[in-house]
Amino acid sequence: MTTHKDILLVEDNPDDVELTRIAFAEAKIVNPLAVVGDGAEALDFLFARGRHAGRDPDALPTMILLDLNLPKLDGREVLQAIRAEDKTRHLPVVVLTTSAEPFDVEACYALGVNSYIRKPVDFQQFVGAVKQVGLYWLVLNQPRAPA
Repeated sequence: MTTHKDILLVEDNPDDVELTRIAFAEAKIVNPLAVVGDGAEALDFLFARGRHAGRDPDALPTMILLDLNLPKLDGREVLQAIRAEDKTRHLPVVVLTTSAEPFDVEACYALGVNSYIRKPVDFQQFVGAVKQVGLYWLVLNQPRAPA
């Protein structure tokens, strides 16, 4: 039996969480979606601390979908913390945000994001974008071999 690693969705908007679930279902992406609503909880999930202290710290997600505008810690701070730790440095991180500001795009790439995608406003376009992200990172992309 094949087990599928979690996809960590860091998103504070419940509507966008639901749209992501719908898009993954339509794309037949079977990886479980772990959802956290703020940047601090994202790091707690990844490093198995706080509310997530009972989680296996070695069970890292296969990819992270990261919003930028989050409560507590914003997406840039989360990305910086992910890239600062050996354990999480090479996790695929895709920023999925409403911001098309050149500063945000440049800052994220400077911090080591793998991909930066602006969330479409239209429902069908949003679903299509999320499907494409999932298919690329989970099916087409050749991941780095574990260290």
